This record gives sequence, structure tokens and C-alpha cells, in this order.
Amino acid sequence: MARTRVTQTVLWLLLLGFVLAAPAVLYPVFVMQLLCFALFACAFNLLIGFTGLLSFGHAAFFGGAAYVAGHALTVWGFPPLLGILTGTAFAAVLGYVVGALAIRRQGIYFAMITLALAQIVYFFALQLPFTGGENGLQGIPRGHLLGFIDLNRPLAMYYFVAAIFMAGFLFIYRIIHSPFGQVLQAVRENEPRALSLGYNVDRYKLIAFVLSAALSGLAGSTKCIVFQFASLTDAHWQMSGEVILMTLLGGLGTIFGPVVGAFIVVALQQVLSSIGSWVQVVIGATFIACVLLFRRGVIGEIEKLLKISSI
Repeated sequence: MARTRVTQTVLWLLLLGFVLAAPAVLYPVFVMQLLCFALFACAFNLLIGFTGLLSFGHAAFFGGAAYVAGHALTVWGFPPLLGILTGTAFAAVLGYVVGALAIRRQGIYFAMITLALAQIVYFFALQLPFTGGENGLQGIPRGHLLGFIDLNRPLAMYYFVAAIFMAGFLFIYRIIHSPFGQVLQAVRENEPRALSLGYNVDRYKLIAFVLSAALSGLAGSTKCIVFQFASLTDAHWQMSGEVILMTLLGGLGTIFGPVVGAFIVVALQQVLSSIGSWVQVVIGATFIACVLLFRRGVIGEIEKLLKISSI
């Protein structure tokens, strides 16, 4: 336990140091993209890594929230924080609807239901007039935080995104280490036993699904302000695949794993952008190598080497 605490402390310090110092050495927009996808991956990991539910449709919450937040900011004139909260609330409501339908099934049937419902959301994003169709929502204003902080300034926008990421990450960390989180892990390990102990398993799974969807929506809403547009790519099934890849690369069921996995995938996409669509081949090869050589993911293998509990 002492070694686990030391390792967690080191990782927390590394994460905090990176978040604070990154704008001095890296392009702020790139780091903001990293943080948005890291939050998205952590939200997804809450569902698959700590509850044992594999969703193929999380892009619906990420992309749907981006569209709603973008519309609220552009058309309704909401301030940035309220716009992000609007997108997050939409993702939570959508997560409740999807989760209430999906948790009636298990395994591959659960995954297929989430994928089918996500494709319906993608269809709406393509067809509804306010989404802009294939052009997406463009020119989303960043506005002023609290009425006086101009988010068009790169550093101001960066630290706003960093604060959202840290708040979301701390919230997930608290969920995992709460009695509620322990029940979720019991459901993941042995659902029939958790049911026999008197827990309403379906209710716990639904709450976990809604929380994961809301946090995914928080990441999507933040991303739409960072890049000032929301596109069909955000709601496409490929986005659901990418977040699965991030989680598996970093370490399924670990706390810091999804952050590392998101950094790996986004960094590869940026560094290898010059080779066009071949970047997907490189990412695919990286994933295969990880599955064959590091089956627990980056953080999972570190846990194994140090012989400590989940980090």
C-alpha cells in the first residue's frame, strides 16, 4: 500500500506539472486537444474499466454535446461555462435514455445496442438543419469567462480547459474510491454475486452509464470551444473506436491509464499527420504491438513491474 501511495503521488505530480508547464514547451491548442481526449477516455474507462460495460456508442455523447454546446454558444448567446454545462446536461439526458435501453442486455448485445443508438444520433447530426450537415457548426465563439476573461487569448483558454480536465479527472477519481465505486467494481468482477448481496445492479449500471455519458459530453463541449467548430467526426462511430483504443493502450481499469493512452494516440495523429490516412495504419500497428507485448496497457504493465494495486 505504501508503494502504491508513493507511485500515485508521483503520477499526480507528473500530471499536475505537465498541465501547468505544457504551454511553455508545446503548442497550447495541441495540449488542449490532449486534455479533452484524456477526459473523454477517462469517462469511457469509468464505464468499461470499473463497471465492465463495453459501449460502442460513446461518440454520441461526445459529438452530441459538442453540437448542443456549439448551438447554445452561437445562436442562443450563452456564455462559455453555461454553454459547456448545457452540452453536458444534454449528454447526461441522452445517456439516461440510451443506458435505460441498453442495460437490459449484456455483453455483445449491450455493445450493439449502444452502437445502433449512436448511429441514430449521427444521422440526426447529419440531417438536422441547425447542425450544418456535412459542414458542421463553424465559427463557435469562445466568449468571455465570468464576463471579463477573454478566452480568445490562448493562455486564458488553455488554463480554462486545464481546470475543466482536472475537475473532471478528480471527480472520476473520487467516484472510483467511493463506496459507490466499490460496488461498480463488484458488479464488474461478479454481477450475480453483487445481485445476491442485495444490490440493485441495474440501477448502479445505469448511474455509471449516465455519469460516463455526462463526462464524455463535458469533454466534447470543451473541445468544440477549443477548435470553435463541431463536426460529424465527433459523432462518428470511428470516434467510439478511438476512445476504446486510448483506454486499452493506457491500461483498462487503471486511473491514469486512459490519460496516457489518449496522449499516445493524439500525439501519433499529430506527429504523423503528414502521411495522411497512413497514420491509422501506424496507430493500428501500435495497438497490435500493445496487445501482444503489453496486454495490460502502459500503466497496467507498470503496475505489474512494481507489483502494486491499481493506479
